[in-house]
Amino acid sequence: MTRTRNMKTGATIAVVIGMLALTQWALQTASLAQARATVQAPTYQVDPLWPKPLPNNWLFGSVVGLSVDSRDHVWVVHRGNLAPKEGSMQAGSNGMQHPGSGTPPNPGDTHPISGLCCQVAPPVLEFDPAGNLVSSWGGPGAGYEWPAPIELAGVKFLWSMHGITVDGKDNVWLAGNQGNTVLKFTRQGKFLMQIGKNGQSKGNADTENLGRPAEVEVDLAANEAYVADGYGNRRVIVYDADTGKFKRMWGAYGKPPSDANPGPYDPDKPISQSFATVHCAQIANDGLVYVCDRVNDRIQVFKKDGTYVKETQVAKRTLGDGVTFDLAFTKDAAQKYLLLADGANHRIWTLLRDPLQVISHFGNGGRQPGQFYAPHNLALDSKGNLYTVETYEGKRLQKFSYKGIGSVAATTN
Repeated sequence: MTRTRNMKTGATIAVVIGMLALTQWALQTASLAQARATVQAPTYQVDPLWPKPLPNNWLFGSVVGLSVDSRDHVWVVHRGNLAPKEGSMQAGSNGMQHPGSGTPPNPGDTHPISGLCCQVAPPVLEFDPAGNLVSSWGGPGAGYEWPAPIELAGVKFLWSMHGITVDGKDNVWLAGNQGNTVLKFTRQGKFLMQIGKNGQSKGNADTENLGRPAEVEVDLAANEAYVADGYGNRRVIVYDADTGKFKRMWGAYGKPPSDANPGPYDPDKPISQSFATVHCAQIANDGLVYVCDRVNDRIQVFKKDGTYVKETQVAKRTLGDGVTFDLAFTKDAAQKYLLLADGANHRIWTLLRDPLQVISHFGNGGRQPGQFYAPHNLALDSKGNLYTVETYEGKRLQKFSYKGIGSVAATTN
């Protein structure tokens, strides 16, 4: 009996020891796997109190443009579409207010403001590094064609501006993606130049007019403006930044842009030889041009003359709006990392710029600080702090303070 009891006790101890050993092995394996599943990447912390509240009970509509200037001032442009219960007022030219029903009146018309909240902010707003609003302007004016109000999918937009870019000379460039123009202003809002005319686009071969452009990038050294053109056309087109004279253009893979409809994106078919929606064109320090082909979930890279270099897809099974809304490069001299705004999956992807490979992401869908509802654009200031804006019902500007390079969870693409 005693011998049997001892044998059972010994067997039990052996089982316990085996289970402990197995548990330790599992923990060690998990620890190693976790270690392998991290990567070095830029890290950020959301600043929930930036920017400061807007004055005058102003609110953003869908925010569709973002730029940081040489003074680390943050510029945005929005579309003026408040939610039905947010207020009964809409903005007229240069921030003047008028009743929200019907067609906006002529520039300069004003009416008494009813209610305590809310009013649409002017189209263009400038914030200082502390988050204070320091200037605002925009709207119809003499000498240029401001995009007209539109209605899309039942949503009324007061203006259809899209991207905003402040160049190295402090000029402000706006792309009217429901019209056919790019407008250039001083930082105070004085009109300087218009490229294209509304309603005049003759397609991708037309070098004088644009087809619903999305965004502008300015190469200060070469004095050239690169237009992501865009929603109607399928090309990158380059103009002289002072005169608006056409310089060159290209489509996907550096080929001549075509009016042929590439059809709907299908991740199970060979990738399109044509751009779908050219949503951004950003120039890196080494002179490479990175183009967002949004609906195709694709980034294509070119030399400045349009020579194709390489491409990658991110979350390639994403349909609908697509992934590649906007991108920006980190502030190290080599610009080792590329950050990509994904408006469909509500996150920011981090890529190694060479070999153009996804390594991580941060953020998810939601309305709390640090979450996203359709991040549309992103930009970094000179200190590496990250700013994002959100379109559709996101209607928000956020700041993420740069916390250096650190270990983050790795993401497979």
